[in-house]
Parts: sequence; structure tokens; C-alpha cells
Amino acid sequence: MHPNPEASQRLAKISTHLRPPTLQMEHRSFLGQQNCRAKGGAPGFKVAILGAAGGIGQPLSMLMKMNPLVSLLHLYDVVNSPGVTADVSHMDTGAVVRGFLGQPQLENALTGMDLVIIPAGVPRKPGMTRDDLFKINAGIVTTLCEGVAKCCPNAIVNLISNPVNTTVPIAAEVFKKAGTYDPKRLLGVTTLDVVRANTFVAEVLGIDPREVNVPVVGGHAGITILPLLSQVKPSFSFTSEEISRLTDRIQNGGTEVVEAKAGAGSATLSMAFAAAKFADACMRGLSGDAGVIECAFVASEVTELPFFASKVRLGRSGLEEVCALGPLSEYERTGLEKAKKELAASIHKGVSFIRNS
Repeated sequence: MHPNPEASQRLAKISTHLRPPTLQMEHRSFLGQQNCRAKGGAPGFKVAILGAAGGIGQPLSMLMKMNPLVSLLHLYDVVNSPGVTADVSHMDTGAVVRGFLGQPQLENALTGMDLVIIPAGVPRKPGMTRDDLFKINAGIVTTLCEGVAKCCPNAIVNLISNPVNTTVPIAAEVFKKAGTYDPKRLLGVTTLDVVRANTFVAEVLGIDPREVNVPVVGGHAGITILPLLSQVKPSFSFTSEEISRLTDRIQNGGTEVVEAKAGAGSATLSMAFAAAKFADACMRGLSGDAGVIECAFVASEVTELPFFASKVRLGRSGLEEVCALGPLSEYERTGLEKAKKELAASIHKGVSFIRNS
């Protein structure tokens, strides 16, 4: 007895998974599927993660697969994306997962995406200077953003690749060159600073971190990270020593993790958590949810600098409002001036990288 056509199609799907594709991953059939979920599934957003096989990318891929707002998840990297794709695709959640390997498949990974999350980059290796690291990661971000400009110019871009204070200006210059720049759609992810601030303050107050909200402004490195502890919710009056110690810990949270891992890595899991949290906020905004407020490093007029991290309101067009800083304490005003000086140099470095290339 021969199987009917529908049964034959089902058998073909099973056989495909029994004979996984080679490293040169097939993608034409992936892109041809308009219905991203099983029959009856609700529509959602198409999300690409660029750098999906890295230390941040892998847990982030898992967390995005778990998000009910995601219907199609594209996982791209220059190495190891087939394995990550196979692994994550076995999770019984609604999002369909597709993998893409290497530069020739970048355009296919990006075509039609609503949200692009970029954690791609290399870690600093022994003998590598910070300038060496910057040039490599700046080049990676440039290439990926050129792909975004060509294949999904209307997508929201969540940029994680460090140093964010410099890579966001780089991305902006790339999009300007391509004629696709929309400051509402380019967002530097600084959520990890907020996540840390909420956690550390909650430890001091003895409450659930989910009940705490600390605005963190400025940038995403060292002294450019400025937690506004005077605006913490629930309201609390810290002593000057508490403010100094909390600020120092929040600014150096990354170093705390690096030292604890003793050379085995940096803050990958907490960064993935923060990135997933911010991506969820972006999708809720795109869905039309009201009052979606997060902190992000964006094009801004809050200060004299062209980019600055502060509270922003997210909506259907991406960034819909950059919120004012509000009243600052004397300690915060001093910290702001220090942050701006370092931020100015970082922003200039990013802009110059593209304009002089």
C-alpha cells in the first residue's frame, strides 16, 4: 500500500532530519516557507541572531526560542551554527529555527527579518591589544550591518557587540552610507547594566530584584555606566558610602565575572538574559503594547553627545521617545561629566573608523 501525498510529505520531513544537511546548510526551502509556525499557531516576529554560536549567542538563541512572540528564528554564525541550530530546534516551542553558516549565507539569514540581534565578535586573546580587538570587532559589525542595510533595512537592530559605545556609532555610519539610517531602529543594548543594578540594590534592600528599577544612563563601559540611585524604585535614601560602593560594583560587574571565571570567559549568561529581556521589550513595543520603557544607548539629544544611554520608550516604530534624565544628585552630576568625556572619545573612534576606511 502506497502512502498518500500528505503522508509522503510527512515522511520526507522525517527523513530530512534523519539525514542532516552538510555544513553548507541548505536554505532555499527555509526561505520559501511563508507559514513559520504549525497549523493554528499565532503569528509572531521574525528574529535573526548574528553570532548565534558564541558564548552569548548560544544561550540567547535558547531564550529567544522560548519567547512566544517569536515565530521564526534565524541563527547565523561563521562557525558551528549547524550544531546550535539542531540543538535549539528540538525545543518544543512555537518558533521555527533555521540555521545559516558563513558569509555566503548572511543575506539569506537577514532577508525579511523584523528584529536583528548582534552579539557577534571575538574575545580578547593573549597577546592581543585592545586596539587589535577593536579593529576585528569593528570590522565584524561593519560587515553585518552592511548586510542588514541591504536585506532588512526596516528591521530593529539590537547591537550587543562590544564596545557598544563605539559599535553603535559604527553601525549608524554604515547605515548612513547605505542610505538606510533610521535612529529609531538602532539600539545599543545596555540592559545588563540595569539588570546588575537592580540585583545589587535588591541585595542591599533585602527584596526581590524584580521589584527594583534603577535607571542606568551614559554608556556601557566603566565610568560611562552611571546608575541613577537617587531615582531608584522603590524609593530609598542610600548613604554616600553605599552609593559609592554600589556604583563601583555596577560599573565593574563585568570584571567581577571575569575574575570569578578565572580566565574561562566573561559575562555570557547574564548578558544573554539581558539581551533576551531587551528583545522581548522591543517586540512588545512592535506589538503595540503601551508604556514599554527600557534603557538603551541610542541617538540622543539628552546631552550634547550624539549618542547616549538613557530611558527610552519603545513602540511600533522602535524607539519612540528618549526620556529626559530627570533630577540628578551632586554625585550623579559629577559622574555624568566624567562619563561624557570618555563617551565622546569612544563615539569619535567609531565614527572615524568608518569615515576613514
